[in-house]
Amino acid sequence: MSVDFASEDTQNSLPGLSMMAEPHKLNTVSRKADTQSVTKRLQSELMTLMMSPTPGISAFPGADGNLLHWTATIIGPKGTPYADLNLKLSFEFPGNYPYAAPTVLFKTPIYHPNIDFSGRICLDILKDKWSAVYNVQTVLLSLQSLLGEPNNASPLNNEAAQIHQRDPDEYQRKVLARHQDIDD
Repeated sequence: MSVDFASEDTQNSLPGLSMMAEPHKLNTVSRKADTQSVTKRLQSELMTLMMSPTPGISAFPGADGNLLHWTATIIGPKGTPYADLNLKLSFEFPGNYPYAAPTVLFKTPIYHPNIDFSGRICLDILKDKWSAVYNVQTVLLSLQSLLGEPNNASPLNNEAAQIHQRDPDEYQRKVLARHQDIDD
């Protein structure tokens, strides 16, 4: 009995698909599975946000329905210079979420020591301290907390950090002067 090893090597290939194309095919399947797991995770997070809303925060996919692009809202917490201000943010989720942090930007102009004028945020859980256990709600609650307790030791806006420390009234004026409500 003789075995044809050449045909054995290709028995799991699709007819007409060369062996060189196999790794690409596996890569595509892997990416599709990753996208499905990201989609499933984001659908679960959205359901949690909708079924158990947290006062002062909300987030939803954009009008186009793309689950990788969300718009969020934080209502400024009481007892802070941001009290009752409506602050809009954008979330962009990477293909390997939740193993990598989303890109989160303030869309509403904001004056804050840890947020620059482009809306970029200096917050450790969005950078080197990110963990897959975090979610949209965790990020929004952390940002809401950051509004009341800025980290002046790590500012993106040095002026805001200095004014926050030395002149609370001037800081409040600058917060209100910078803020403007925006449409989605």
